[in-house]
Formats: sequence, C-alpha cells, structure tokens
Amino acid sequence: MATFLSKLGRLAFRRKGVTLLLWLLVFVGTGVAASSAPAPPADTFSMPGTESQEAFDLLTEKFPDASVDGATARVVVRAPEGTKVTTPATRTEVERLVTELGVSSPQVAGVADPYESPAVSISEDGTTAYTVVTYKVPAAEVDDEAHDALDDATEQAREAGLTVEAGGDAVKIEQAMGGTGEQLGVLVSAFVLVLTFGSMIAAGMPLITALIGVGIGISGITALGSTFGLSGTTSTLAMMIGLAVGIDYALFIVSRFRAERAEGRTPEEAAGRAVGTAGSAVVFAGLTVIVALAGLAVVNIPMLTKMGLAAAGTVAVAVLVAITLVPALLGLAPVKVMARRGRLRYAVKPLSDRQRRRAARHEAKPARRTRPNLGTRWARYVLRHPVVVLLVGVIGLGTVAVPAASLELGLPGEGQMSTQTTQRKAYDLLSESFGPGFNGPLTITVQTVSADGTGATSAGTPADARRTGDEIGKALARTPGVASVSPATANKAGDTAILTVVPTTGPTEKKTEELVHALRDTADDLERSTASRILVTGQTAMFIDFSQTLDDALLPYLALVVGLAFLLLMVVFRSVLVPLKAALGFLLSVAAALGAVVAVFQWGWLADVFGIDAPGPIMSTMPIFMIGVVFGLAMDYEVFLVSRMRESYAHGARPGEAVVDGFRYGGRVVGAAAVIMMSVFSGFIVEDNDFVKMIGFALAIAVLFDAFVVRMAIVPALFALLGRSAWWLPKWLDRILPRVDVEGERLAGTQPAARSPRENTLVG
Repeated sequence: MATFLSKLGRLAFRRKGVTLLLWLLVFVGTGVAASSAPAPPADTFSMPGTESQEAFDLLTEKFPDASVDGATARVVVRAPEGTKVTTPATRTEVERLVTELGVSSPQVAGVADPYESPAVSISEDGTTAYTVVTYKVPAAEVDDEAHDALDDATEQAREAGLTVEAGGDAVKIEQAMGGTGEQLGVLVSAFVLVLTFGSMIAAGMPLITALIGVGIGISGITALGSTFGLSGTTSTLAMMIGLAVGIDYALFIVSRFRAERAEGRTPEEAAGRAVGTAGSAVVFAGLTVIVALAGLAVVNIPMLTKMGLAAAGTVAVAVLVAITLVPALLGLAPVKVMARRGRLRYAVKPLSDRQRRRAARHEAKPARRTRPNLGTRWARYVLRHPVVVLLVGVIGLGTVAVPAASLELGLPGEGQMSTQTTQRKAYDLLSESFGPGFNGPLTITVQTVSADGTGATSAGTPADARRTGDEIGKALARTPGVASVSPATANKAGDTAILTVVPTTGPTEKKTEELVHALRDTADDLERSTASRILVTGQTAMFIDFSQTLDDALLPYLALVVGLAFLLLMVVFRSVLVPLKAALGFLLSVAAALGAVVAVFQWGWLADVFGIDAPGPIMSTMPIFMIGVVFGLAMDYEVFLVSRMRESYAHGARPGEAVVDGFRYGGRVVGAAAVIMMSVFSGFIVEDNDFVKMIGFALAIAVLFDAFVVRMAIVPALFALLGRSAWWLPKWLDRILPRVDVEGERLAGTQPAARSPRENTLVG
C-alpha cells in the first residue's frame, strides 16, 4: 500500500499540470452535469415493513381521490375576545378569509368551509375554528407566490381583528438554514490552519482541496438525483461530513510533507513519502468513514440509506483528492508551503546575493535550545501517570454520559418549533381549543376480508363497510387515552373504511405512543371477531414506527460498523488490542456525547445559551447519525495518531518511545484536525433549525470528547499500561492477515539526501 501510494504521490507531484487539469475537468464536468440535470425529486418518506406504511399504501390504493400527495395548510382562526366565530360579524370575516384563500393562488385545489361541519371544525366554546387549504402540488413544489398569497390572506384577516395562524407542510418554514454555519466553520478552520502551519499557502491547500471535493460530491449527487431518486436534502450530510474530512485529510498530507522536508528530503521524495505514509492512513481512515456511512443501509429506511451512500461517495472523493490533488498542489509551491521563518533552507536554485545574506544572518544567530513540543511533553506526562489519566478520563466521560439513560426519542413537529413561528402558534391554538391530541390524530383503516381464512379482500356495499367501521370504532373508543372517534367513511368499492381517533395527549407524549400500541393490540383481537384487517397509521403513528425502527436497528448497525472497522484496524496495526480499545473508546465518547445532548436539548440545561425554545424529545435520527459520523471520525484520529506510533515501533523504538514519537509528530496535527472538525460542526449550532442545531452540537461535543479525552488521554495511558502487549497478534492470525504496509516499512530505505548549500533553491 505505502509503496503504491508513494509512487502515486511522486507521479502527481511531477505531473502536477496534468493532475490539476484532470481535476479541473472533473470539477467543471460535474458542475455542468448538475446544472443540466432534471430537477431532483421531492422528498419521499417511507418505512418498508411497518404497519403504518402498510396502512398508508392501502389508503393510496383504496381511496385514490383522498390520498393526493398535495400539500395542506391548516389555518386557525380565533374570534376577538368576548365574541365567538358564530357571531354574524365575525362569521362574515371568517367567510371572507375562506374565500380569499380559495382564489389566492392557482396552486390551491380547495378550501374547507368550517361552517359546513361545525361539530368538527369549531371548538365547543365557539371561540376557535379552523379550515384546511389543499394544494395541487406537494409541499416541495409550493412556490413563493402561493406562500405570499397565504401570508397576505391571513394578514388581512388579522387586520380585521381576528387572531389567525397557519400550520401544515404548505406553510413556509421560517426556521431555514441560512448558510451561516458553513461560513463560520470555514473561517475558524482557516484561522486554525494558519496557526498550525505558519504559512498562508499551507493553510490554504486543505481549504481549497476540501471545497473542491465537496463541490464535486454535491454536484455528482445533484446530477444523479433524478436517476437514483436523490432529493435535495440528501446532500445535507454529505456537505457536513465532506467538508470536515476533506480539510483533515489534506491537513495530514501537507503536515507529513513538511516533516519530510524538514528531515532533508527533496520535494519529490517528501511528496512520495507523505502520500505513502500519511496517505495510507488517509485511505484506511476514509474506509472506516465509508463503512460507517454506508452501514446506514441496515436501518432499511430508504431516505437514510440514500443520505449515507451519498455522504460515503463524497468521502471517497475527499480521499482521492488528498492523495492526488494535494501532492500536485505541493508541486506548485514546495518551498512556500513551509513555515515562513527559515524558508530559505529549502531552496535548490542558486540564491541571490540578498537571499544569501539573509541565510547567513539566520545561520549566524545563536542556536536556540529546542524544547520538546506540547505533544511530546503531554505524552511523557501520561507515561509517568497512566493510571491517574485513565481514571480521570473514564470517570469524567462516564459522569457526562449519565443523562443518556433518560434518552427519549421522537420526531420534530410544529410543537417543537419556536414560539415565534406561526406554525407553533397555530399548534398551541388547536391544543387549547380542541385538546392536545387534536394535533396528532390517528387514522384507522378497516378492510373487510373473507371468512375462509385466506385473508382475501371481501367486497360489499359502502354501507356494510361503514357499519363494520363504526362497530370497530365503538370498541376502540373504550381504550384508555382515546378522546374521540369519528364516524367511519367507506370507499366506493365497499371493502375498506377509515375512521379517525383523537388521543387525549399530544403527539410527542409517551402516553400517545402507549395508546398506539394499545390500539394495535385491541385491533388484533377485533380482527378475528369482525373478519377485518385493522391497521393504525397517521403521521403520529408513522413517527412512532420510525423511532421504533431506528431503535431496533441500532444494535445491528453498531455491530456492523464496529465489526468491519475492527477488522480494518487489525489489518492496519497488526494488533488485536489496538482496534479493541479503539472501539471501546468510541462507545465511551458517544455515550458521553448523548448524555450532553440529553442534558441540553431534552432537559433544557443551558437552553438559553444555545437558543433552544422548546426542549423536548431528541430527534430519532440523531443518535444513529451521530454514531455513523463520529465513529468514522474517531477512527480517523485513531489511525492518524496510532499509525505514527506503529511506524516508530516497527522501526525499532520501544513502546514508550513510540507513544512519544506519535505525539511528537501527530499530536499537534490531530489536535488541529479536531479543532477544525469542531469548528465546522459548531458553526451549525447558530442555525435556527433545531434539528441542524442539535446535530451540530452533538457532533462537535462528540469530537471534543473523542479526540481530546479518548485519543489524547485514554489511548496513550492504555499504551503505557500494556507496553509491548498492545501490539500482540497471534502468529496464526499474523500469517493470514494481508500486509498493507501502512507504516511505510518498505520506504524506510530511502534516506534523506545530503545536500550542500549550493544545491538549495527557492522554488514556488
């Protein structure tokens, strides 16, 4: 591996013009393909194998007229204080609003008149009513004109003295990402890179190559969107993770190049060795990230699978960019990439008189005693006090992880939006006037089946289907937690009926989840006595099934990614204990990160600091996303830091010396990489969207725990305690595992070339 990558790095360095041209063609080509590709499909949400999805598919088949995918807006109206919506003057204004909503936009399909069904659409006290606006197009296709028309109609009603708010997927989302997070992350990353390298050129390379890699990845996703059903949101994870790893991978290559140049190697030799050693670590680190992201397919939710695969593809592009484009850019500026101070040492063209005088003055200065860097001093401290460091790290993370035991999962709805949004205001108005369960109704489908036990559909008359549905509705109404059950509605074929169950509790409450399970248990008993097939669905039930699906998939997903990564790391490090402690350390850092997320976003600790309006259940997708992303990044730090230890150990260093060498050469770079990752993810905390804010916080805090507590403290402490045992590998396993030479043992024979001052040049 190291030999092949070294040759690749030298080739890219020598043929820098051709390499840059090829990447430019790829960048432009994917951009053109993305701009000319058909519009990506709208977001679709499905959960194969769940009862709610089965019922939804049944509704689409049996009630084609009612199962239109058009967007809806639920407009809630409250009469002025002291009056009711049935008061003549107020009714006139409400009817004017309904009329205006119906003609406001050509995308509107229809508007329900609340006075036609007052028992359903008007509250018992008569102060509040609501109407539903149905659109001809899905939510993603509702245009700005329709959004503005809805806003104008509601504003006119407010001017007439009514309290009017709107919710539903047709209402413009006020909590949208503004791009501020990415900009802040890039700015902080640039600052950290300048501090790390002391060179604007060296700092710019990781940023430029990362942006190129992300640009190619996102353009590729857009170009293939219509072919593979990749919606616009599929690229969200790809952008976040691609930017972070793209910067880090290039950072490691550039850093190793500078280290090789400092040891006296020529620019081409340094590029070859940098790609052969650090590049090998990049390849295997990238593989672990790809495994973690592609492993999302085991959850069996198409949306997550597409997001994971798209992000994995972007990471693969980042790896290719790091091992080919980065050495080509180094070929353009092999001297200016070095720190500004002492840059003349690396020149190979004849120096000018002025440059020789500067070099002479620099050499004439008294030699300063070089102090061990911070990484070296820290490693030596850990080697002297391994037990103390280990206990402090493990106990500290364990304490932070305690709140994770109270983790409650759910999906965000209008009830978790900011109290300043019209969606949240409409949600609260409906809860106050119609009950908390009104915002999360459940849909029951009742399909009549033959009594012969085959399960075949038994068609009858609509009246028969309604009668069966009403009978089942009366039985379900006796279930604790049910506020009301609507009369049944039958389809034209007379084989299926639907009815609506309104819970007594809100859609995100635990009791509502218990009610869904209780209704399904009752339905199982009723199916035998009524010769029916009864299914529970609706948005609330789908959210509950979604959370359950993710919960069931968590352990298989962990087993898959940890198992595959364990094998990869065992091949890389020729050890059993190194990958084992890497996996255990990852689990500890993830548990601590989940504990911090629960404390802030669920319990509300420091909610004002992070701008959280409504603490509540943790987004169901967040833990599995965090596990996938953080596992890949944790293995990055493990590979980059420990591979340098392994390289030193393979070249004859004692275990303690190997740990010190790993931190001497890799500690500062890994620390900088972690700070960059944290800055990229922390930038998303300032966004208004609560889910984006939660993901940004979770990933940033997880990187903090994993990089600085697990990899920088617990890992070297364990190495100090294990000694040579850390590198133990059974002989039979050593014989069957492939040898990939990540440490560059076959490159060890390439010694630094001795050069005279006349050979120095100033290139780049």
